[in-house]
Amino acid sequence: QEARHWLAAVVELLYWRDVKTTGVVLGAALLLLLALTVCSIVSVCSYIGLALLSVTICFRIYKGILQAIQKSDEGHPFKQYLDQEVALSEDMVHKYSDVVLEKLNWSIGELRRLFLVEDLVDSIKFAVLMWILTYVGALFNGLTLLILGVVGAFSCPIVYEKHQAQIDHYLALVNNQIKDVVGKVQAKVPGLKRKAE
Repeated sequence: QEARHWLAAVVELLYWRDVKTTGVVLGAALLLLLALTVCSIVSVCSYIGLALLSVTICFRIYKGILQAIQKSDEGHPFKQYLDQEVALSEDMVHKYSDVVLEKLNWSIGELRRLFLVEDLVDSIKFAVLMWILTYVGALFNGLTLLILGVVGAFSCPIVYEKHQAQIDHYLALVNNQIKDVVGKVQAKVPGLKRKAE
């Protein structure tokens, strides 16, 4: 139930259903990533912590002075947040750790299968992907790719939603071309045909 709620919230963000919220999240994510390109992660986390502490300390002092002047007894300004339960439940931790463990085990199995060449075609595809990634790594560092990924995540879904018919048409053409090329290569090179065939 919680996973569906989170998934629905992410979809709402990526499809810009609430423009203000999506803009704030996108702006904060890009600002954080751009800050990480300039400073180390320790410095960025320290500056964020200092900024938050400055705001909360100033607000607490301001409320204390206001209460002293007005002679009111409102109490701590963050009392409602301090009283809320923030601990993670054991059930939630077990649930998500089981999901992570399952994905990790699947990934290890897939990597073993690819590196030990259980299926020659899949291992060659993986090798081509690794070769392409060497060029990508030479052009971009990890943070640049992360920034491009965030921008793509917030722009691609909305572009696809508005131009779905044209994009699907061109993707089908590209997919057919790739299948033709792979079929021709498999037919000409002995030993590349899948066992299922």
